[in-house]
Amino acid sequence: MSIAETTGQKFSPRSDFLDGARRGLPVVLASAPFGLLFGALAIQNGMTLGEAVLMSATVYAGASQMVGLELFGQTIAPWLIVLSIFAVNFRHVLYSAALGRKVTHWTSAQRAFGFFFLVDPQYAEGEKQSLRGRLSFAWYMGMATPIYVCWVIEAGLGAAFGSLIPNPHALGLDFLLPIYFLGLVMDFRKRPLWLPVVSVSAAASIAAYYFVGSPWHVSIGAAAGIALAAMMPPNGEGTGA
Repeated sequence: MSIAETTGQKFSPRSDFLDGARRGLPVVLASAPFGLLFGALAIQNGMTLGEAVLMSATVYAGASQMVGLELFGQTIAPWLIVLSIFAVNFRHVLYSAALGRKVTHWTSAQRAFGFFFLVDPQYAEGEKQSLRGRLSFAWYMGMATPIYVCWVIEAGLGAAFGSLIPNPHALGLDFLLPIYFLGLVMDFRKRPLWLPVVSVSAAASIAAYYFVGSPWHVSIGAAAGIALAAMMPPNGEGTGA
């Protein structure tokens, strides 16, 4: 039973959209340094301002964009670059599979459009919102819109003014987003098997990083966690975050 059914509260698309937008503001702040850093590094790697903005607008995945920057300037076959980016982004396929069960009331067009914006924090907040009883398309896009728009703008700002920073890596700005992701993971700590799944996934990812290499450690770590969860299904629903 949803919150609306138990409390008698009525929700409108406008109120849902605004509530989603409020949920997105912390993500905008946390991802801003990473977006700016991408724009600055894109220029340093030979991209134009327009190309940096276009990549952020179409790929829309920070880790994959960074991998692309590292590979574009090397003599690597295009299909290998695409495969490497897919390896980093494979977790988004898992996100859509998990969240897809919560949005069966969406139309096919809404799912196809909405899942383009299914980045890490969008998935985490969407999962938590579904536990509250309402994961409407309006709420989802309310959260996604400011994050996406600001991400693209940040790439342009970083590309335009990034040359003013001699060494962006020296500032450690690229470390802020992993800290935010750690916070997202901790939000789910009350769920069944959270600790063993996270531990196995982290161990497998670290081992793969040293023995297989980047970016494959991302998908290998995710696969290890999924395999453990599949072998040890929880007895009941977790309390969520």
